[in-house]
Amino acid sequence: MHRLAIHALRAVVLACAVTALAARIGPAFAADDALYRDLGDREGIATIAKYTTANLLADPRTRTTFDNTNMERFERLLSDQFCVVAGGPCTYKGRSMREAHKALGLRNADFNAVVEDLQDAMDKAGIPFAVQNRFLARLAPMQHDVVTK
Repeated sequence: MHRLAIHALRAVVLACAVTALAARIGPAFAADDALYRDLGDREGIATIAKYTTANLLADPRTRTTFDNTNMERFERLLSDQFCVVAGGPCTYKGRSMREAHKALGLRNADFNAVVEDLQDAMDKAGIPFAVQNRFLARLAPMQHDVVTK
């Protein structure tokens, strides 16, 4: 099966499966920082954010969304948010996902494109598949705040 198709399928399956789990556990993340460590601590997460940002700007499905965005700030906030979600000792000072995305009119296809770009970034960073899935499981509940159409 083509690599992109595998990524798309994985993104859809994960989004569906994790939505049910997210409803039970809510947006709070465990104090356990094992995922943070498995992603390479602050440095590894910064690398994932850097690769993700580059992928989003290179991807014709997502790049126009960032036309008026300070990408240095975006990358820094993305890294902070990834760190918090992974259970790391970081602080995210950006807007809520609902507030940041409400006027963009994003669809599930847009969300899935971002997930694919993130997965590619984690592959480039050498993050094992099982660790990627654990991280995506924590990010998946954000879909409800990002997708507005």
